[in-house]
Amino acid sequence: MQLGIHAGTFSRPSLETVLDAVSGHGLECVHFNFQAVGLPSMPEAISPELCDRIARSLAERDLAMATVSGTFNMIHPDVEKRREGLGRLEVIASAARRLGTSVISLCTGTRDPHDKWRWHPANDTPEAWSDLVASMREAMTIAERHDVVMAIEPEVSNVVDSAVKARRLLDQIASGRLKIIIDGANLFHAGELAQMHEILDEAFGLLGRDIVLAHAKDLDRDGTAGQVAAGRGLLDYDHYLGLLGKIAFDGPLILHSLAESDVGRCAAFFREKLARI
Repeated sequence: MQLGIHAGTFSRPSLETVLDAVSGHGLECVHFNFQAVGLPSMPEAISPELCDRIARSLAERDLAMATVSGTFNMIHPDVEKRREGLGRLEVIASAARRLGTSVISLCTGTRDPHDKWRWHPANDTPEAWSDLVASMREAMTIAERHDVVMAIEPEVSNVVDSAVKARRLLDQIASGRLKIIIDGANLFHAGELAQMHEILDEAFGLLGRDIVLAHAKDLDRDGTAGQVAAGRGLLDYDHYLGLLGKIAFDGPLILHSLAESDVGRCAAFFREKLARI
């Protein structure tokens, strides 16, 4: 596995100083967001010159771009918001290969009109699922056009809130360009922590062959949680990493939801754990 981090963990005045901080911790890759170069997360346009600058800056530090953020609310109650998100997703997809990645992260979304990470009761309706499938089919057309893959993460606040629903979506879309980001801290609904091993085992059993990236953070409760630095919460990392080992996962393991002051400790935590897999 390659140990990496969300580039946004580091607040710096320029892309180059952000990447210097990443490299300075001995990390190998980044999850990239265009906010690192002063643009919105989903830009209206990305110049070839900017792509080349980003790719060059990564290469000069021997860093890889594990994935680039393309997250927008795929089931936003306003259809125009969904169309705008898909349009901007195409902008990112058209730039991805020049940036040096083939993986774009998505958010399956929520009916909440203000926060794409907040649960809404209407997420469980057939209409919400139908809108997700429609958005995802368009995303797959974009992915095919630009030779990239899109990766979703099952998380309890979104419409795809379980491994079972993620498997359902993968099977319904039936495209090799739809993949999975696994995050062990985002799988537990209220009251489910006591079944941690069973839920993690189920997730890897259902999704293991489609996982292209793993997240590394922690949780201090079940439900909408998972905002704790890895190794400081309740997630059984020996079990989680062991499951990654069992599927022979050799992709990026991305630290996030941590303060810059936690990076050194978290990196050491994972190096020690990964050495034993």
